Amino acid sequence: MQIYQAISQREAQGFNTEQLRENFLIESIFQNNEVKIYYTHYDRVVLGGVMPSNTAITLPTYDNLKSDYFLERREIGIINVGGDGEIAVDDKTFPLSKLDALYIGKGSQSVIFTSNNSDNPAQFFLLSAPAHQMYPTRKMSKEEAMPVSLGSQETANERTIYKYIHRDGIQSCQVVMGLTVLKSGSIWNTMPAHVHDRRMEAYLYFDLNTEHRVFHLMGQPQETRHLVVANHQAVLSPPWSIHSGAGTTNYSFIWAMAGENLDFTDMDFAPIAELR
Repeated sequence: MQIYQAISQREAQGFNTEQLRENFLIESIFQNNEVKIYYTHYDRVVLGGVMPSNTAITLPTYDNLKSDYFLERREIGIINVGGDGEIAVDDKTFPLSKLDALYIGKGSQSVIFTSNNSDNPAQFFLLSAPAHQMYPTRKMSKEEAMPVSLGSQETANERTIYKYIHRDGIQSCQVVMGLTVLKSGSIWNTMPAHVHDRRMEAYLYFDLNTEHRVFHLMGQPQETRHLVVANHQAVLSPPWSIHSGAGTTNYSFIWAMAGENLDFTDMDFAPIAELR
């Protein structure tokens, strides 16, 4: 389990490109028949990916967590961005198609991931945070996820937002999770940009062709930086940083958060004209 330390805005001001990528970009999320897990000191969040091609994969217990099993003191949100698969939680199994989500509450002892087709394996992105009480395990399909159309062709940001885990959706202690799908011809996400000092955020970019990239904007609104991000790479966004970007083509991304509240609309906007 690789550990990412919390970085302040003052430290980040002096980072070069390599240092920014080392501290804020996770380049490997999905590996065949593996669990890739990363621990960050931003709100003690754990994130990563599971890609079970031709074998079942059990969510391990990591010594870093000092617990008897992964979810002894944690909850987890999972979204499938690959082929059809299943997640077995203790004695119940949940089928997940592409863009379906599953929330698993604190106290679940066994989590096992499988794919239905090894030629088109499931790709489960996960984000976990400490939990102070139990909420029931619950699946939500993308059709149930309150899809909302936003943006316009004129501003190149026509997109559909799917909200899964939040105050008015699946209940959790800390995790907030959903995804955004940009329409063909649109490239901008999360603009105008914002910060939310009360929680961290992680982005997983997916459905991006291998020859294309997303230029992810980060940093304080008056002193922005950028990361060049490929398909199936994730960005860690500290509470002090904006999280926005533009791609060389349309794409999709998961947004996943943890922190002080579950309000999807808790955002401090940075007007476009004031960005630097």
